[in-house]
Amino acid sequence: MTLDDYMADPASRFATVAMTDTNGLLRGQMVSANSLKGIAKNGMGMAPAQLALDPTDAMLIIPGVNDDKGDFHDDPLQLDPASVRRLPWSKAGHDLLVLSNYTGASSQICPRAILKSVLARAGEAGLVPKYGMELEYTLFDETPESAKAKGYRNLKTATAHASHDLILYQVVQTEWYEAVAAMCEPLKIDLAKMHEEIGAGFMEACIGAGEGMEPADQLVLLKNFIRALALRQGRSVTFMPRWNEKADSQSIHLHISLKDKTGRSLFWDAKEKNGVSRTFRHFLGGLQAYVGDTTLVFQPTVNSYRRFAPGTFAPPGLTWGFENRTTCFRLVGHDAGSLRVENRLPGADSNPYLSAAATIAAGVAGVIGEIEPDPETIGSGYAQQPARDFARSMPEAIDRLRGSAFAKDWLGARFVEAFTATRESQHNEFRRKVPDVELERFFDLG
Repeated sequence: MTLDDYMADPASRFATVAMTDTNGLLRGQMVSANSLKGIAKNGMGMAPAQLALDPTDAMLIIPGVNDDKGDFHDDPLQLDPASVRRLPWSKAGHDLLVLSNYTGASSQICPRAILKSVLARAGEAGLVPKYGMELEYTLFDETPESAKAKGYRNLKTATAHASHDLILYQVVQTEWYEAVAAMCEPLKIDLAKMHEEIGAGFMEACIGAGEGMEPADQLVLLKNFIRALALRQGRSVTFMPRWNEKADSQSIHLHISLKDKTGRSLFWDAKEKNGVSRTFRHFLGGLQAYVGDTTLVFQPTVNSYRRFAPGTFAPPGLTWGFENRTTCFRLVGHDAGSLRVENRLPGADSNPYLSAAATIAAGVAGVIGEIEPDPETIGSGYAQQPARDFARSMPEAIDRLRGSAFAKDWLGARFVEAFTATRESQHNEFRRKVPDVELERFFDLG
């Protein structure tokens, strides 16, 4: 059903208009079918201060939005009719969901609008990205209330043991997997694969590759509605990159290739080693040259940097290798239709729109600038010193993004100003906290 069909149907009562905040959470409002007609034409007002909120609505600072110069005004959200889908548990007539993004000045700090801008710029260069994403998460047999009551310690995970690809646990959890698949149908999520991962209760869900806004839209929906599904079952999920010291790191892996406007693969050249074309080399060169500057996009919270503790299966540096999971940029595929690069840097807490935008921008800038990559990593990337690295702490990541000419050019100077300000607010807030582990270590004898 199209947006026009829904508005014309006399049985339609309400619809949900949603935008995506900086954290990747959907925010919006239910509007009557009658109101929707005006909104479809003129947009819907919403305060851009929404983009200054942390997940629990702690207000971070964006200059000019919610500081001493901010007035908490509304700016228009523009509906995207192509994004229309159904809410999975709502009754007919109440179940339309349509995505939107800010227009005007606020589009400069709106994640969905930023990805649209990057895709348009790639298109102007004759390049069409095709990309898909893998989402890692941990499922708990705990409600949010029970987890809090336990101090988030000794939580009961959905499985007792680490169980990578273990069919036993996949069969035991059939109801969960079937519920996720059923949820994805009305949401128009192209769910390609699900399986157990490398920790207790640790799972992965993958969406199929596509073009334009759709893959990022789908991953945003998947993240939000997997959480909703768990809550409806009296359970909970986390996308924290490292939720305790025994857990492995959780990420969003982004697979991407490039085509020209006729649909021809630009990454494949049968005459070259592993089919890696000159254009593909330059794309890799761009990733190595610029992704480090945008670490903050891929690692946006204070918890993000715990993902890189020794012993976790996180990238060792800005390295690349063919079918090598010990590198950051893993080349995958064996023909023109499958050859691609997997960016393994984004944490599971990253915003899919921003991660896609930063990855596409870096690679396309490398193609335009004909940047050659460093030599391929052969063998374990963990046993070698990387020539280039991403930021290893939040202050370093803030400084690198703030000083990046590339980020200001491709993602926008206003985004860089706003995003670094919110992340600095978050970091400063957590600097004042005293973790339990410090009390345990130092209270008596420190």
